[in-house]
Amino acid sequence: KSNNNCMESNMSKKILILANNSIGLYKFRVDLIKKLIIDNNEVVLSTLDNGFIDDFQKIGCKVHLTDVDRRGINPITDLKLYKKYVNLIDEEKPDLVITYTIKSNIYGGMVCRRKKVPYAINITGLGTAFQKDNLLKKLVIKLYKIALKKAKVVFFENQGNKEIFVKEKIIDDNKCKVLNGAGVNLDYYSVQEYPKNNEVTRFLFIGRVMKEKGIDELFAVMRRLYSENYNCVLDVVGISEEDYHDEIDKGIKEGWLCFHGYQEDVRPFIREANCFVLPSWHEGMANTNLENASSGRPVITSNIFGCKESVIDGVSGLLCEPKNVDSLYSAMVKFLNTDNDDRIKMGLEGRKHMEEFFQKKKLLLKLVIVCLMINLEVII
Repeated sequence: KSNNNCMESNMSKKILILANNSIGLYKFRVDLIKKLIIDNNEVVLSTLDNGFIDDFQKIGCKVHLTDVDRRGINPITDLKLYKKYVNLIDEEKPDLVITYTIKSNIYGGMVCRRKKVPYAINITGLGTAFQKDNLLKKLVIKLYKIALKKAKVVFFENQGNKEIFVKEKIIDDNKCKVLNGAGVNLDYYSVQEYPKNNEVTRFLFIGRVMKEKGIDELFAVMRRLYSENYNCVLDVVGISEEDYHDEIDKGIKEGWLCFHGYQEDVRPFIREANCFVLPSWHEGMANTNLENASSGRPVITSNIFGCKESVIDGVSGLLCEPKNVDSLYSAMVKFLNTDNDDRIKMGLEGRKHMEEFFQKKKLLLKLVIVCLMINLEVII
């Protein structure tokens, strides 16, 4: 009878998920959330509302709207977030807490540690704080050490990020699990017929328009290519998170840039693209690389952890050095000089790579198994 009660208890758990925005949570984690609900768990979300809240509620989630200042370092604002998490955990009394992104990881982790609630942390990227050896980096490392001390497991999206956390003695290696990001839905991002128009090469960038995504290097290269009479254009899909309005207007007037702003469905833009380009400085796992490769598009991206895993260099795409205009220029010129048949082959090789290593269903199963192990530990 005791064993039956344990099994019944394991089948129904309340899982609280903390995240800094609802768009990213829905686009990259909704399959996990659906799986948890299907497995008879109650799922409660705490997130900033920037879309998809109704969709979460329709699939059975309870949602607490929570303001999270994603990039700010105001201690008063962060203290409010900490107190919000304290009240939330007191109210919901979850069996397991899963956190995503730096603010939720740190303050959610601290509260779970204090309240002795089992929790799993997801490091979806190191962010700006780890880019320079300064006081901010030291502070973030100290906070992470406090927050992660009692975590049941810490998920990383690439090996490089994990190695940094272990080297800085933030977390022991035996608590770490490396996943290939959130993976990619191979059905949703199905192979698209390659464009037949060979006259104009359409490069595509999808993401936040900001310095750390390599947008300065990309704009510089496009301007250079255009001045050298290469017949190419750049489609940019995403919000301008930093002040690039003048640069965008200038590129549009010069004729090499098409700016489309935020788009809920990026597949029509992938369909028209010849090549996806992401010269980012740092990533957890660049989902846009995965989505384009899954759709049969060659990818040019940075030779860094979080980007390079998605590309077989010279086979499914090309790698360039981050923060290096000349390296990006060489890669894009090499692609421009590649004939259409070879471009198609590159795209199809990228799709095969996604099927083998980045299929969301496989990664989802690994994550659910670990969460189940945590639940069993709680019962025992």
